Amino acid sequence: MAPPDRSTTSEQPSPPTDIPGAAAAETNSDTPVALGALAPELSGSLGEYVRAWAMRIRSGESGVLPVIGGLILLVIIFQAKDSVFLSAGNLVNLLVQGSVFILLGMAEIWVLVLGEIDLSVGYVAGIGGTVTAILSTTHNLPWWLAVIAAVAATGAIGAVWGTLVIRLRLPSFVVTLAGLLGMEGLLLYLVNANGTGGTIRITNNVLFDVANGNLSTTAGWILMVLAVVGFGGVTILRDRHRRKSGLEAPPLAVTMLKVSVMAAAGIALVLVCNTDRGVLVPLKGVPYVVLVVLGFLAVWTFILGRTRFGRYLYAIGNNAEAARRAGISLGWNRLWAFTLTGVTAGAAGIVYASRLGSISNNIDGGTLVLYAVASAVIGGASLFGGRGKMVYALLGGLVIATIYNGMGLLGLAASYQYMVTALVLLAAVTIDSLARRGRETTA
Repeated sequence: MAPPDRSTTSEQPSPPTDIPGAAAAETNSDTPVALGALAPELSGSLGEYVRAWAMRIRSGESGVLPVIGGLILLVIIFQAKDSVFLSAGNLVNLLVQGSVFILLGMAEIWVLVLGEIDLSVGYVAGIGGTVTAILSTTHNLPWWLAVIAAVAATGAIGAVWGTLVIRLRLPSFVVTLAGLLGMEGLLLYLVNANGTGGTIRITNNVLFDVANGNLSTTAGWILMVLAVVGFGGVTILRDRHRRKSGLEAPPLAVTMLKVSVMAAAGIALVLVCNTDRGVLVPLKGVPYVVLVVLGFLAVWTFILGRTRFGRYLYAIGNNAEAARRAGISLGWNRLWAFTLTGVTAGAAGIVYASRLGSISNNIDGGTLVLYAVASAVIGGASLFGGRGKMVYALLGGLVIATIYNGMGLLGLAASYQYMVTALVLLAAVTIDSLARRGRETTA
């Protein structure tokens, strides 16, 4: 396939990493003084790190603190209203419910970083679940081949949207809105042609267990320990390498604190999941879908935060013209971002179909895309481009799942759930706008 946007795809052997917009992608600062003041990782001692972090918060860079505070507040409110909320069975159910929201939020992050949007991810996710169900049930293909084919198809759909946006210079809002309608029609056609009564059942046990199966209690502990040790080892070695290379790195105390927090979170997760939550038969273990979500979180976070491709996306979203003048291929990088959005949406659709045990023609892709955007924005991603991390989708998805789950326990109608979610989303966008003004004033 010919490179999209040929006029902007010339690559240099070694494009500079300190291009305007790249170095400031996360700090949104244009001066070295402001960069040093607002970036804690550039501080040498623990005291300097804490002071820089506090200064960053005062300047409007509060990071994930508001969403964490909001999540804690929601948990307190729902627990006070119904003591069942913090039971092991309900918490695990909340994690499974939130998995689709989180994955869809991750899908949206790829394009939001560019300052674009994809309104079709809900029905693209439905296509992913439908293709998987058709190939594994109707055509009896191995589950892994059905999954590969499904995410390849949804990735190709994302690439089509990206090509239209790049080559024809159409607004992503319009292209993906048309895609929403088109994918809804395609989903209806596929389900009605291959299903029974407007439904295709998931009969493969492996696919069904993606959202309904659990690890053994021992396997949960082993994987948790391996994850914490791996995270700690990679983080410490990376910081040591930066110091040897003459670059700044967070103080060792801060790194150890991060590892300790992750270890505490992992222990809490496994303890809750390993609690017997069965009614008629014992039910223990970490759900497989939690591993799926954490796997996507780890891989996508590495690509977006630790590779040249990820830095290019931030640079393009922060200042596309400056990125182009620095030799960054706007066409290819934007194309890959749209493709990864499609791939992630397809995975979300497979999880959605697994959780229900089927895929039907009444899937509400319009609501799913709203939850996708809400998950990313509530977590802290900017609608203006240049800022966003995969962990934001994790936090935002948990907020939406908490609202959905807590109000369900209280027996409130869906209308209240939508209104509360709308208020939370509006608050998140307002915070983002005010923070953006604060950063511009500081710059």
